[in-house]
Order: sequence, then structure tokens, then C-alpha cells
Amino acid sequence: MITKSARKAHRQNIKRREKNSKVKELVRKSVKNFKKLIDGGKLDEAKKELPKVYKILDKASKSNVFKKNKSARLKSRLSKSLNKKK
Repeated sequence: MITKSARKAHRQNIKRREKNSKVKELVRKSVKNFKKLIDGGKLDEAKKELPKVYKILDKASKSNVFKKNKSARLKSRLSKSLNKKK
């Protein structure tokens, strides 16, 4: 027999997994879009996109989807890739 608290924990786990996967997908899409802009040589648009990517990464680390160091590492690498292309 499954306890009442175990059922609730399972429901919570499902909801959290869905939310986390949505956030991760949003991060992947924004980073991919940013990299596509850099590879296409659209540096001005990439500069405008960078704060949006930062915001998404900060929210992901704030809600514990990513650890703080991971989002910091990604932000560092993205800004480095932008500066390399200049």
C-alpha cells in the first residue's frame, strides 16, 4: 500500500520535473539563438540578446534548476564568445 504522503510527494515530483524541463528548454533555446547570431556575424543583435540570456540563466539558478556556478560558467562563456568575434 502506498502512503498518502508518498502519493503527494510523487505528484509534487511530477510538477517540478515539468517546470524544470520547461526552464531548461527555454535556456537551451535562448543560448542556441544567441550562438546562431554570433555565427551569423550579427554582433549588434547578439549584444542586445545577451542581457535576455543572462536574465533567463539567473532565473534558472534562482529557482534551483541550475546551480549558481553553472549559470555563471555559461554566462562567462557566452560573453567570451561574443568578445572573441569582435
